Amino acid sequence: MLHALDTRRLRLPAEETTLSLTDITALAASLGAYDGHERVWLGRDESRDLTAIVAVHSTVLGPALGGTRIWPHESFEAALTDALRLSRGMTDKAAIAGLPLGGGKAVIVADPRRQKTPELFEAYAEMLTALAGQYYTAEDVGMTLADADFLGQRAPNVAGTTRGGSGDPSHYTARGVFLGLKEALRRRHGATGVEGLTVAVQGLGSVGWALATALHGEGAKLVVADLDRGRVENAADQFGAAVAGPDRIHATDADIYAPCALGGILSTATIPEIRAKIVAGAANNQLATAEDAERLAARGVLHAPDFVINAGGLINVAAEVAPGGYDRAAVVEKVERIPATLAAIFDRSEAEGRAPDAVARAIAAERVTRG
Repeated sequence: MLHALDTRRLRLPAEETTLSLTDITALAASLGAYDGHERVWLGRDESRDLTAIVAVHSTVLGPALGGTRIWPHESFEAALTDALRLSRGMTDKAAIAGLPLGGGKAVIVADPRRQKTPELFEAYAEMLTALAGQYYTAEDVGMTLADADFLGQRAPNVAGTTRGGSGDPSHYTARGVFLGLKEALRRRHGATGVEGLTVAVQGLGSVGWALATALHGEGAKLVVADLDRGRVENAADQFGAAVAGPDRIHATDADIYAPCALGGILSTATIPEIRAKIVAGAANNQLATAEDAERLAARGVLHAPDFVINAGGLINVAAEVAPGGYDRAAVVEKVERIPATLAAIFDRSEAEGRAPDAVARAIAAERVTRG
């Protein structure tokens, strides 16, 4: 088991004070989440409390791009698995969106509420600089725009910053999810209006909050959940939202379930309890396993593949590294095409009798194969 090789075996000697960058691809290959990843890097700096993993899944279509997640994983194995799964998903996301990019992801093992320090970010910036040309990054769970700005001043391969970048990409992500949700609604009910419908939004971070705002603005009734009690209370005040527990919101009596927190929420444990007929949210890797897509379909639940509808943020930051520079109008145009992409996936899903997620992954694989 990899637990036997946890961070104690990977930790630098106490007297070491500089960043150590180690290729751990062979170690990653022992995990089930490994899927032919090109390279996996471990960055360690004990003096500055950095343990960071950068997983590059594919650069066939272009350099790897993916956000940096800061999260206190329960083990090194869990963090490595997260990085592998997320980077694999980024390959699919870029390919589906028609972007000249590959898939990558970074995970910093830390509590974003207590352990983010300038020293930690300085060490991580050194790691990013060492990987320039192979990997670009931007914000993800646990990171803020201010964090991205700090990194962007110290490393050349940081996107989504306010200084020379396009800023916070979360509203583009939320816009794509909102449009994708409405396309799923059109497919299931023949109309896109959310007025009077109940939507259960799990996770009120930047994207979840923006999605809730858009839904409320068009008359949806909201049920919300988040680990941060203050966010929940604000949503109850501003949107008149009902409140559910984070571990039970999937079972809410709702028309649409929108997971916008961490992944793996759609599993053998939760799928039998889902009462909504549509699942459409911003969280990455919502399915615990590939088979869970078929389990949803068997229950008559229409699932909008997360890597299709949450691609708005990637589309935005990808424009920063594209030849010719950032073009906001082109970004908006591509985000607005997400419903059409989703509709084509739903069409093929019905024609082939396969779950939408399986179809979307097949399309992504076809595009990667073509190069």
